[in-house]
Amino acid sequence: MILDCAIVGGGPAGLTAGLYTTRGGLENVIMFEKGMPGGQITNSSEIENYPGATGEITGMELMDPWPEQCQKFGLKHEMVNVTRVTKTDKLFTIHKEDGTTTDAHSVIIGTGSSPRRAGFKGEDELFGKGVSTCATCDGFFYKGKEVAVIGGGDTALEEALYLAKICKKVYLVHRRDTFRSAPNTIERIKRTENIELVLNSSPEEVYGDKMGVTGLKVKNKEGEIRDISVPGVFTFVGNDVNNQTLIQEDGSFLCDMNDQGQVIVDISMKTSVPGLFATGDMRIAAPKQVVSAAGDGAVAALQAISYVDELLNH
Repeated sequence: MILDCAIVGGGPAGLTAGLYTTRGGLENVIMFEKGMPGGQITNSSEIENYPGATGEITGMELMDPWPEQCQKFGLKHEMVNVTRVTKTDKLFTIHKEDGTTTDAHSVIIGTGSSPRRAGFKGEDELFGKGVSTCATCDGFFYKGKEVAVIGGGDTALEEALYLAKICKKVYLVHRRDTFRSAPNTIERIKRTENIELVLNSSPEEVYGDKMGVTGLKVKNKEGEIRDISVPGVFTFVGNDVNNQTLIQEDGSFLCDMNDQGQVIVDISMKTSVPGLFATGDMRIAAPKQVVSAAGDGAVAALQAISYVDELLNH
């Protein structure tokens, strides 16, 4: 059986794509997700900025009803790891870890990205308990409090400026004495009174108790340790795009990518390959928000429906 559409990835983008493709008339649609659907957001302890989700709700609770809603319209979920997506003539082939393959007329890929860890002691243990990689998601929890931001690129500085509007004080920890950011952003950082620059320093350890983070230890180039008492630590040391499924046997990518390994798409989520659509965190200029990923999934699904209809009926 040739699928009308194969969806690779079961986060908000993939699930929404599954909902829209099946409800929109595509009959043979499978979502390939190696684990339980939901995506990165299921690790979040509290969601406050998803429209319509009011009160105290976890990421797991937010995503819990999504698969059932999609399956109501015929979406199937195959719990398997997709190793590669290839295309021959007008058909795509989904290569799976168990050695089997599935062909499809169209593919919507939403395998997301993984925030890069800085690698200091306590980071993994306290991730989600005071250590975060998303200021817009978690910054509000530290309103009126002091926090630390780790990083020296555009994202780190922009998120530090965002947090400075909410928090009492922001410690910006960077291993160098210069930043890899736009000059106007650096000037704004220097003009913001409640941002303290902690330069030529690297995080040594984040520590806390059963309630979460209570402090961060940083070491400067002279080997001196400084202890900063904060309940929140935000790390922005880059993201790794989960683009492995698009790598072909010869090492090239199936579609056009930018230098950061993100998929180049247009406003309709179309890639350089007809019938292939990319959504969510893996695409260029992704806001990295659940609501945005869901929107991407809906847009891609509508485009996939049109593509398959044109392919099969004309």
